[in-house]
Amino acid sequence: MNIQHNLNLIQQKIETACKEENRNQNTVKLLAVSKTKPISAILSAYQAGQTAFGENYVQEGVEKIQYFESQGVNLEWHFIGPLQSNKTRLVAEHFDWMQTLDRAKIADRLNEQRPTNKAPLNVLIQINISDEESKSGIQPGEMLTLAKHIENLPHLCLRGLMAIPAPTDNIAETRSRVQKNVRPI
Repeated sequence: MNIQHNLNLIQQKIETACKEENRNQNTVKLLAVSKTKPISAILSAYQAGQTAFGENYVQEGVEKIQYFESQGVNLEWHFIGPLQSNKTRLVAEHFDWMQTLDRAKIADRLNEQRPTNKAPLNVLIQINISDEESKSGIQPGEMLTLAKHIENLPHLCLRGLMAIPAPTDNIAETRSRVQKNVRPI
């Protein structure tokens, strides 16, 4: 597996998609999911220009973050998995982003546990737009209540929404579902 080659292919796909949608490519950030990957693979990706990484296992992510910090390598770390209450401190203390926020209780804990010497934790509210039982996230109608709650938490910065639609080959169907469930909000 050649990480540099794979990253180049993905960047070309992003460039093509942005041109098709008349979107500035600089508004898109590639998040490399590094869960279960060894530090050597992350280092190779970093050397190829990748700086944002996603982890969904808290302890594994913290170990990687601490390793790269000890090497003086400043990366952007996103927590992308479901978060249990007993693991919020580690996310608050080590990660830059939390992409799967779906409960006020978790928001409160992250806010209370975020060190004051760190920038506010960037958070995304996870919405279950496909109404799939296997997917986490709040229902679209609950989004405003949670967003208003987060607005009052000084150590969190609400940056947007995160949703994983049901698998389909029909992009128009996915767009329609997003517009139906999220746009009116």
